[in-house]
Amino acid sequence: MDLSEEYFSLGKAREIDLNLFLEREGFAPVARKKNDTDWWYLSPLRNESTASFHVDVLRNEWYDFGLGTGGNPLDFFLRYYQRGIPEVLEILNRNYSTYTLELFEPERFAVGIRSEHKLSVKSVQPLYSYPLKNYLHERSIPVAVADVFCKEISYEVGGRLYYAIGFQNDAGGWEMRNKNFKQSSTPKDITCLGLGAGTCHVFEGFMDFLSYRSLHPYEDPKTVDYVVLNGAGLFDRALPFLNAHDRVHLWLDRDVTGLAYRDYALSLGSRYVDESTLYERFKDLNEWLQCKGESPRVRQKAGLSLG
Repeated sequence: MDLSEEYFSLGKAREIDLNLFLEREGFAPVARKKNDTDWWYLSPLRNESTASFHVDVLRNEWYDFGLGTGGNPLDFFLRYYQRGIPEVLEILNRNYSTYTLELFEPERFAVGIRSEHKLSVKSVQPLYSYPLKNYLHERSIPVAVADVFCKEISYEVGGRLYYAIGFQNDAGGWEMRNKNFKQSSTPKDITCLGLGAGTCHVFEGFMDFLSYRSLHPYEDPKTVDYVVLNGAGLFDRALPFLNAHDRVHLWLDRDVTGLAYRDYALSLGSRYVDESTLYERFKDLNEWLQCKGESPRVRQKAGLSLG
């Protein structure tokens, strides 16, 4: 047996069954909703008296409404332990193993869940709907830029039809955004865009990628490659692609998860360069673009908002 199978790597930590981890840490759900697929807890990340932390057991993803943030299990561990990636892995491997803390198995809760509760992509077409184009305008993304990389996706959840801006990943799944929802279809994966250039730019989400393209409309696509992680937790999947480049520019979010992955990437070698100082007063590059680089506080005094 390969003894390394006992230990949590970056990828395995991301796949830990979050409900089982919370159970072993002494947290019990106070409610189970949506046909027993949505488990609600008193937040393990802060003190509260009304449960506002939930786990989607079909996707193994969490969201804390009090903090306004969520993600995969590794995103949770970074906040729970308040440590960087190397320290989090050390803690997990010291306290658990893959034999005492199981990895997520989608089939565990999928049995008996009716198909109409799952997200199903119905159609893919060029961007057309005015509300989606207006949403791009609100995010300061020219439609002409989005047209090159995105599609309009029609999808169904629970018997209801929705539409969104879609950005495809390397496995054929879609990241989908509209003014009201943030969704993704399976399979989940990164998106690599490149022709073998020596330089690569890394973005956490496709709105930040579109923001960069909006700021650099005349950049020769043959001189630079791109990776959109579609979630910082997928950073390890991009490493083989990134290691083929001489220079890697990091445009990650300025939150707990993004900064942790920035520090992790910088520890891998001098080829990695942090570009997030450009928007250090903002959550990400797109928010900086919407504010045109002005301080949010200054804009608020001027009677302006992000929309």
